[in-house]
Amino acid sequence: MSTSPKAFVTGNPVKHSKSPLLHGYWLKKYNISGTYTAIETDENNLPELIEQVRNGEMRGGNVTIPHKQLAFNLCDRHTETAKKIGAVNTVWAENGKICGDNTDGYGFLANLDHQLPQWDRHKGCAIILGAGGAARAILSALVDKGFKTIYLLNRTLARAEQLAQEFDGPIIPQTLDKFNELAADADFVVNTSSIGMHGSKFEQLDVHKLPETAIVTDIVYTPLMTPLLQDAKDRGLNIATGLGMLLHQAVPGFEIWFGQKPEVDQALMDYMLAEIENG
Repeated sequence: MSTSPKAFVTGNPVKHSKSPLLHGYWLKKYNISGTYTAIETDENNLPELIEQVRNGEMRGGNVTIPHKQLAFNLCDRHTETAKKIGAVNTVWAENGKICGDNTDGYGFLANLDHQLPQWDRHKGCAIILGAGGAARAILSALVDKGFKTIYLLNRTLARAEQLAQEFDGPIIPQTLDKFNELAADADFVVNTSSIGMHGSKFEQLDVHKLPETAIVTDIVYTPLMTPLLQDAKDRGLNIATGLGMLLHQAVPGFEIWFGQKPEVDQALMDYMLAEIENG
């Protein structure tokens, strides 16, 4: 086994990933002589990379789109969270067995706890925008939090219905155009879709329909202040930006691979924001 621990992020494409910047920052901060690199894989050569984890060439890595479900199938053991979601984003080896976890929900909740302590004191109604891959972990996390009603809104109803059927909980699939009808009862709104990225906007989604106590968050972080968050902020609502989810979800993996629990602090946030803005 290499004396210098090596980890990776893999997906397709993966060169846009900010994870190497993040882990590189922590490696330098804690004076760890390890590496963390982006490795593009397809479904045919992902198993080869996972084998490098099994044999100790790699300590482990992060898995991103579109491989999270395939990686789940390549694992010998799964955390309970990963089993519920059916996808992994973090892999490592124990005694020759590949282990997989999904830390997206952990990162999502930790970011909210960090930015808005007591964000979950009202757990009546949550609205999730989007029913794609990113929605899975967030839906699971909100079910576990105990929200009484969770509306899963998507442009195509069938996609929302399919995802809702995979989880036990008070989940009601609806089309995205129902938002304005449902908003008055919402305690919490999260966008899990790519709408908002690079300034794109939701059409006909009126945050003024939300109650004054509602909390709005977005997993998109380019830009950090998405149009949805800006509208919610202008309305006077409490908001949580999305970059912290990326940072917090990385903590468990880094600790497993490099033996140090890293800190998410303002200095890291400022560093990552500057790097993202510089392209």
